[in-house]
Amino acid sequence: MSELIKVGMADYKVGKNPASLISYGLGSCVGIALYDPMTKIGGLAHIMLPDSTQARSAENPAKFADTALPRMLDDMLKLGAFKSRMVAKIAGGSQMFAFANATDIMRVGERNAEAVRNVLKKIDIRLIADDTGGNYGRTVELKLDSGIYRVKTIDKGEKEL
Repeated sequence: MSELIKVGMADYKVGKNPASLISYGLGSCVGIALYDPMTKIGGLAHIMLPDSTQARSAENPAKFADTALPRMLDDMLKLGAFKSRMVAKIAGGSQMFAFANATDIMRVGERNAEAVRNVLKKIDIRLIADDTGGNYGRTVELKLDSGIYRVKTIDKGEKEL
């Protein structure tokens, strides 16, 4: 049985085959999986907010898209992954509550997903699968033996990206 590494909210972890990385309860948060298929090294981040520069406190870099992704990438490189082979898959970014006059500030899920896409472009990692949006929560698991990113939901079933 392979090790199951839990990734909490505002957290990220990296690992290698045969482990799996799992994060529970993504709502407006986004789960970002990075994977090197040759070395079978991966990382999973559970980010809460798009941008550390807009926050009152940026003490936890794993909380933000702009700071979590570069740190996770560095940790994967230290394990032996190669950036040129890495691919990304993302899930989450839901609008969990409906607001009659929703401003951009209230659209946290949408802003999170967009920020993640922008950071991936900036650090030059190809996004190959995206399961964001909607109004439902997700649990995500990155299987490091295969690179499969499993997305589980309560009402919408399960899918593999």
